[in-house]
Amino acid sequence: MSTRTSLAVAISAALVSSAAVAGGHLPFSKDDTRFSWDSLSKFESMDLSGQEIRFDGPWISGDEANLKNVLAYFEQATGAKVQYNGSNDFEQLVLVDMKAGNSPNLAAWPQPGTVSELAAQGELVALKDSVKNTVVGDYAAGQSWADLGTYAGANGEAAMYGLAYNVNLKSLVWYVPENFEEAGYDIPQSMEELIALTDQIVDDGGTPWCIGMESGGATGWVATDWIEDIMLRTQPKSVYDQWISNDIPFTDPRIVNAIETFGFFALNDDYVDGSASSLASVFFGDSPKGLFESPAKCYMHRQASFIPAFFPEEYQGDAVGTDVDFFYFPAYEGKDLGKPVLGGGTLVTMMNESEASHVLMDYLTSPIAHEIWMAGEGFLTPHSKANLAAYSSDVLRKQGEIFLNATTFGFDASDMMPGAIGAGAFWTGMVDYTNGKSAEDVAAEIQASWDAIK
Repeated sequence: MSTRTSLAVAISAALVSSAAVAGGHLPFSKDDTRFSWDSLSKFESMDLSGQEIRFDGPWISGDEANLKNVLAYFEQATGAKVQYNGSNDFEQLVLVDMKAGNSPNLAAWPQPGTVSELAAQGELVALKDSVKNTVVGDYAAGQSWADLGTYAGANGEAAMYGLAYNVNLKSLVWYVPENFEEAGYDIPQSMEELIALTDQIVDDGGTPWCIGMESGGATGWVATDWIEDIMLRTQPKSVYDQWISNDIPFTDPRIVNAIETFGFFALNDDYVDGSASSLASVFFGDSPKGLFESPAKCYMHRQASFIPAFFPEEYQGDAVGTDVDFFYFPAYEGKDLGKPVLGGGTLVTMMNESEASHVLMDYLTSPIAHEIWMAGEGFLTPHSKANLAAYSSDVLRKQGEIFLNATTFGFDASDMMPGAIGAGAFWTGMVDYTNGKSAEDVAAEIQASWDAIK
């Protein structure tokens, strides 16, 4: 699990609260119209009594309670029993069990690279066509989500091995509405408008952006997220995917352009709080605090959905969505690439096949299996048939709407690259870039690192 993923899991576990299943009582009544109970009915006609399913994953604390709510309805409908095992160390535990011939039926992985490796080793069971068809048909940007879970198996043939379930959103810009209102600024609807707003803020004597990249041994990941979002907005998804696989090298002009576009925002001392040369020394969790000072030290902060955990206390909780808010990091109007979204999440895989585990996979594609967790916390979904009213807060609902409006989804690229690149040369290269090295030189050094591990 990457540093960022571990961070997101820890934050989610700390913030989540849920009406956990207790004493066999289910938390939501069928009188509750927020839920698509009709999508549960087909499972109620199945009898899986006596069948047991082992499901291992990274979700603990409140996340685990929410998942168990989801599974409780499946158990009641089918008669099957699901044993969920959650752990921060679940990946290592599952791999040990796998080598001992004791793999779980289902396992959820935050890193698609692990899914790719396990599929190639023949350790995963290809999912049924019903799963893929539902994802393609019922998820916004469905083909992107199906492609995310599709890998070559031991026979070299591609199949869908992973189902995205519980995802997170990175393509957000945070701001203080009061600051925008006082200055007369509107929310930009395109990248062209965002660039114009950036210049307008400078012309008005303000500082548009607060950016910080320091994150201990993971310093640099903030910049890689910027570049990934920019890649999705300047190139087709096919180019993004070829970049991830290094079929297109880092030295390609399209990649260099994405780095330099990040530099347009980050390397101009007029655009950033502090100075461009200080970005790598500013803790990423401290960097948005300039939004909340009076007068504001900066007006915008591009960061993922977890960042409110680092806001000043008075800007957490109910203040999110009112006193501090966010908007979609917009696409270029002139590039005709739709509305791409960058994010992450978990892929549920099947390692030990059984009738009941296939049925549970189908259940996880149903609207009800999403809505029940939506009614808790820490869950976003691109499922277009899941009722937005099920979200427990307006903030989650608004983020869910961004997923539903997306035409393309890109999983965090650095998390899909080999560790030596995505969590190594790419991170350090971005530090070098903000410290003055050219985009061309940084790209060449990252590519040299990639060539060295081929």
